[in-house]
Amino acid sequence: MTGPAPFQRHDHAPRHADGWWTATDGLGLHYRDYPGGEPGQPPILCIPGLTRNARDFERIAERLSPDWRVICIDLRGRGESPPAADPASYALPSYVLDVGALFVALKIDKAVVFGTSLGGLIAMLMALTTPERLAGVLLNDIGPVLDPAGLSRIRSYVGRSASWPTWLHAARALAEAQKAVYPRYVIEDWLAMAKRVCRLTSAGRIVFDYDMRIAEPFREVPEEAPPVDLWPACEALAGRPVTVTRGALSDLLSAATAEEMTRRVPDLDLVTVADVGHAPALDEPEAMVAIDRLLQRVRVGR
Repeated sequence: MTGPAPFQRHDHAPRHADGWWTATDGLGLHYRDYPGGEPGQPPILCIPGLTRNARDFERIAERLSPDWRVICIDLRGRGESPPAADPASYALPSYVLDVGALFVALKIDKAVVFGTSLGGLIAMLMALTTPERLAGVLLNDIGPVLDPAGLSRIRSYVGRSASWPTWLHAARALAEAQKAVYPRYVIEDWLAMAKRVCRLTSAGRIVFDYDMRIAEPFREVPEEAPPVDLWPACEALAGRPVTVTRGALSDLLSAATAEEMTRRVPDLDLVTVADVGHAPALDEPEAMVAIDRLLQRVRVGR
């Protein structure tokens, strides 16, 4: 069985412009801006997961633009956004403030927020703090209850540096580490992922494209600490189009939690993506249909 269509880098000029905005603590942060949409139409704002960056959404953005304006951000310490001076700022409150500063800088009133993992947690907290900014929300394999198995797996790798001499070596390492998450992937898919999550250093080595210190606040929370109750943030999503894409093999968002979300958030659209763990790439057929359905709901205002 073959994997999804591999990520392609083309020779044509990129369809996005690079932009920068300033966080409340003065850090300059990077975003990709794919132009499109009609006057008055909210843009799509894509927020990546814990160790990921704006490149994760390249295929999605190129598919949806120019029908929609798509803005893909690098959270502080990821991708083109520089490391934070204080690693304590690698925490949800800072990320929510950073995204709020982007709305102000780009004069955005509302956006459709696509949040993968950590990005979805940010979206839920926005529903509590600035609900008027959310025209619709896609939560990609994330909910208010995080399965301990997934958290343990994330703790096992985040902040652990590695380097490889070639992209093929990096791809093979990713395949070995994550073959259970993407069982359909073939080597071309792993090469594509390597180029999304890694970068080439000036010394000619391939390394992960994030500040290793993002793990410090994450690891400071004891594994036995009681979880924060995020159900109020989830329930605050009600009243707007909301879609949850869950990987059928996910070890972070359980089926039981996803079903409870549908009970607590009226009209939430729950879609399961087959043969994928945490988290779907959002280019799977089920995910693409779900995204199109969500955007249609945003267009008609329900």
